[in-house]
Amino acid sequence: MLVTKIKEYRARFNLRQDELAEKVCVRRETINKLERGLYNPSLKLAMDIANVFKTKVEDIFEFKEE
Repeated sequence: MLVTKIKEYRARFNLRQDELAEKVCVRRETINKLERGLYNPSLKLAMDIANVFKTKVEDIFEFKEE
């Protein structure tokens, strides 16, 4: 199961889903699905999101066994 901290990072950076989506060239729905754990990002997308938040991929995404 993929666990993300995107929502928490968006709050810290005062970004809406659509604003983050624009910065990483995806649709807002993709960010929404990521936040709800319904979508596994590509490595490039995960790195792009981490770059927006100036952190490491593993600080935002974590895989946990169910």
